[in-house]
Amino acid sequence: MVLARDVTGFEVRGPVRAVRLDDAGELEARALLVATGVSYRRLEAPGLEALTGRGVYYGASASEAIQCQGDEVYVVGAANSAGQAALNLARYAKRVALLVRGAALEDTMSLYLVARIRAAQNIDVRLRSEVVAARGDGHLEALTVVDRDTGAEEELLTSWLFVFIGASPRTDWLGSAVVRDEKGFVITGQDLLTAPKAQSWTLSRAPFALETSVPGVFAAGDVRLDSMKRVASAVGEGAMSVYLVHRYLATM
Repeated sequence: MVLARDVTGFEVRGPVRAVRLDDAGELEARALLVATGVSYRRLEAPGLEALTGRGVYYGASASEAIQCQGDEVYVVGAANSAGQAALNLARYAKRVALLVRGAALEDTMSLYLVARIRAAQNIDVRLRSEVVAARGDGHLEALTVVDRDTGAEEELLTSWLFVFIGASPRTDWLGSAVVRDEKGFVITGQDLLTAPKAQSWTLSRAPFALETSVPGVFAAGDVRLDSMKRVASAVGEGAMSVYLVHRYLATM
């Protein structure tokens, strides 16, 4: 076990897969599993960083939802995760405002969620809206929101902001050897055969389900393209990857 070290690079050396560490050391193995998950994208606006964890949250747990009892809550985002959070928070909050940069929820959110949000009595959807600042003394007290069409700014008093603007896999360390999509998510299995860089798979056999473009390198969990982004599925893929590693090693 190597603790408190960053992996900074990856290299294929014949049948060996090597990872470089930030202290100039390296590790070699016959197989590699990438299970690095994702990092929430941060909302860039003055005042938000200092208030993260003090009224500004990335994600929303059940305990935080209960603490919003009777309060006004703001949610930033337009994908399914934001919609699900808004509905959950609305069970406890006095009012939930969903702040959306785009012109329509339907462009980025599943229609069944859009319908539930529209039907909720205490959820307001504010389209073409963007948080540009936050203030508070030790805890969030107010947000500044701008109308993206008119440029008009409005200060909103609140103690709660939940942000859902996607996540980044941070897989740059894999370099060009492992095929990824434009956002950095690792492409695996049969998707490799139809990916823009499909020619990178050169073996006569098809890639295993969680195998990347480099034979013997596997990806499991949120770092993988088209994963379900759920704890249960990530755990399942982790267990499945062990089985696939053994299958790969048996071919060597």
